[in-house]
Amino acid sequence: MEYRKDPLATGHYYHIFSRSIAKYIVFNDKDDCKRFEKLINLYRFIGFNYKYSNFTDLKNGMQEEVIKGLDKNEILAEIIAYCIMPTHIHLLLKQTVDGGISKYMAKVLNSYTRYFNLKHHRKGPLWEGHFTNVLVISDEQLLHLSRYIHLNPTSAGLAVNPEDWVFSSYLEYIKPDLAKRLCNFDGLFDLNPNQYREFTNDQKSYQHDLAIIKNILIDG
Repeated sequence: MEYRKDPLATGHYYHIFSRSIAKYIVFNDKDDCKRFEKLINLYRFIGFNYKYSNFTDLKNGMQEEVIKGLDKNEILAEIIAYCIMPTHIHLLLKQTVDGGISKYMAKVLNSYTRYFNLKHHRKGPLWEGHFTNVLVISDEQLLHLSRYIHLNPTSAGLAVNPEDWVFSSYLEYIKPDLAKRLCNFDGLFDLNPNQYREFTNDQKSYQHDLAIIKNILIDG
């Protein structure tokens, strides 16, 4: 398991994981999950310098202008896959600028903590220390890790099928016509949407696949 003794390397992929303190439920409803999705969307842009609460205070027209003005090529990290669980989050990220993932995660987690504490009239930290990261070292690991992330809700008994859990990137992978996408996985995986669905739901090779990625699983 790799902690941040050394800077994360630009151009590399990382499995990012953050759990709440004492496995406290920090995503209680759809509004919480939608809030977090908005945070991971906006804070990846280098040009987005608002506190999210101040951004939401802007009139709708102004919000749209801010979003239109963001340079889509200037981001701290690319989101490859994600899943929001009641007590923790998984992200598969590619760092695009030096220090990008650390800056990105600090903005996202701190913003969500402020939102959650205000909503629940509490104070103090929400997350169990710093986020954890593990370097992904091969294309094979990258593919199998994406599946592992998307199967988290079914493995935890929260959904029967991965597509039933809407607060992950799985639907982006199997429905390429979605109007809005948070993730950029184009060209990474040599599977079309139907093949990816079959790959995700195929349990025959589970033990083999788990062995492939066991060194990058950080939520044991």
